[in-house]
Amino acid sequence: MAGRGFTLKQFHVHHDRCAMKVGTDGILLGAWAPLGRARRILDVGTGSGLVALMLAQRGDEGVHITGLELDEAAAGQAADNVAASPWPGQISIVQGALQQFEAEPFELIVSNPPYFAPGQAFDCAARASARHGGSLSLAELFAHCSRLLSPTGQLCLVLPWQAQQDALWCADSNGLFLLEQKSVITREGKSPGRFLLRFGRIKNCLIAGDIVINTANGEYGDIYKGMVSPFYLKM
Repeated sequence: MAGRGFTLKQFHVHHDRCAMKVGTDGILLGAWAPLGRARRILDVGTGSGLVALMLAQRGDEGVHITGLELDEAAAGQAADNVAASPWPGQISIVQGALQQFEAEPFELIVSNPPYFAPGQAFDCAARASARHGGSLSLAELFAHCSRLLSPTGQLCLVLPWQAQQDALWCADSNGLFLLEQKSVITREGKSPGRFLLRFGRIKNCLIAGDIVINTANGEYGDIYKGMVSPFYLKM
């Protein structure tokens, strides 16, 4: 898998130089994040570039996506994946930390952020950095995303259920309101394991719902299938 990468309907993602490989969290975020009228999009912690590429596939020619990645090797691989994709002119990969990143405001920011607690064991330092909150805490993520959002901009995240309350507190501390929450259920009947969360500066009615990946009989849920079928080869 690491050597071959991950092939989708319109592009291929190599991820052997990335600590975190292509996974369901990134697929969900890339398929779900509402584009609206966003022209300038920032993908924080782009990794292999998966989410940026998915957003480019979903958007039109006027959309430009910046993929920001701290790890040098992953940023290089993301740039290679973008160059080999159908949208090399619409995606820019920038290597650096969010805390020092400066740019014109973005109308949409997306992130599949680090969320495992420091001290959890990992088999390599790069993977630990990618998934621990040490290099980018949740509080820092919200503070700097708020700094980089346009007045009407929105922030979309995928987070585990354990991080939900912390995310709501961080959002409130930075003048952001929860606009949409999708509970991700891996199998019908189970408790949610992930949340897709959308925040904005303008308070509105909360949209809530569930995304079931697998039904009780093992088939893909209708909502999930509709989201990912433009990307997965076998759907």
